[in-house]
Amino acid sequence: MKKLVLAFAMLFAGQLAFAQAWQGKGDQKLQVGFNGYGNGTGVTATYDYGLSNVVSLGAGANFYFDGYRDNNEDNNVFVFGRVNFHLQDALNMPSKWDLYPGLDVGLLGNTFGLGAHLGVRYFFNNNVGAFIEAGNNGSIGLSFNF
Repeated sequence: MKKLVLAFAMLFAGQLAFAQAWQGKGDQKLQVGFNGYGNGTGVTATYDYGLSNVVSLGAGANFYFDGYRDNNEDNNVFVFGRVNFHLQDALNMPSKWDLYPGLDVGLLGNTFGLGAHLGVRYFFNNNVGAFIEAGNNGSIGLSFNF
């Protein structure tokens, strides 16, 4: 029994050692979380696809429950495209971490929306991590590798 527990512990530790937050070209991330401030409070979901070792393009949506921008209930959804610039290699960060500034451009209700953010991801294993983004809209949640 002790050998079995030790084997599972080594397997789990090995997966943690190989967690990679940013893999560059072809990397795909899905993030879901809570949007705490900015245009309102609610939930957020984003998808990013790596074009190179530095740049990713993606899309996302924020669904606000209350606190709408300009107190206008038409502003309860922000659908956007996004671009991120990943600084992991430039800053020589450990593979579990990814620091990325980015821009969001889209529609907030029936008006044009523009946003900027600084995000960081930390991956617990090859598939699941946590993220936080601060900027026009602040969000925190889980990040998934594909």
